[in-house]
Amino acid sequence: MIEYLVFAAVFGLLLLGVHRKVIARIQARPGPPVWQEILHALKFSFKSTWVPRTASATLYVAVVLIGIGIWSAALFVVLAGESILILFAIYMLHKVVEHGYGLSSGSPYGKFGGVRSVISAASEIPLFVTIAAIYLFTGSLILRDITAYQGVHGPLLLVAPPVAIAMYIVILSKMPYGPFSIVESKELVSGYKTEHFGVWRAGLAVTDGLKTFVLLYAFVAIFIGAVPFWAALVIMTAVLISLSFVCAITPMLSPFDSVTVQGIITGLMLVYVGCLWWVMP
Repeated sequence: MIEYLVFAAVFGLLLLGVHRKVIARIQARPGPPVWQEILHALKFSFKSTWVPRTASATLYVAVVLIGIGIWSAALFVVLAGESILILFAIYMLHKVVEHGYGLSSGSPYGKFGGVRSVISAASEIPLFVTIAAIYLFTGSLILRDITAYQGVHGPLLLVAPPVAIAMYIVILSKMPYGPFSIVESKELVSGYKTEHFGVWRAGLAVTDGLKTFVLLYAFVAIFIGAVPFWAALVIMTAVLISLSFVCAITPMLSPFDSVTVQGIITGLMLVYVGCLWWVMP
């Protein structure tokens, strides 16, 4: 199983490198090489590692290990085709872990990043509506059943495009340099990651790689269905490039505007699901 974790983390970091490269090219900049995020993870692995004097040492270390642990669990949930409720619960648990990243270091920048992670919890609300809509169509929340449904009725991307769009925006909210990336805004330096050094920063990079891989792979499985693994990787890359394009042309929103936009999206999804519940047998 360890080979799946290593591949997912490396490929996820490669996708994040592609993300930065695409944004740079759209903005007429050369940008870093696509393997830059992998190099960052390796670089930090060999740098000096310590815990800041102002930090809570136990929490400072624990949140990194927990972050890796929950996204490793999410990977196996997706690969095994288990309940998407577990996957989305892990996604929401990550918000608590993000908050812990910020509070653990004692840095004011980290604390502001942690507070903003709570504010950005509005991005998780569309998940509940997405889950309800998926169940209305497929009658199940087990990923195996959802892919089986799509084998008969076609991809949910075509059957229920508003649901796919809502999930797409949820993933967009977790992409760096995007309109909803308020936890890593430039005025916060590196946000909740500011005071993590050495191997602990490399651990955060691994977490980001796993998270990116899991969310994109889950999107493909839930809304396109069962495809060969190589095809899933190609589609994931295509989805990521589209996300990068949105990030490149969209300014970062303020925390208030971010919550407002996500609240509007949630409201529209509630109306959509209400109409589905009314018209579907």
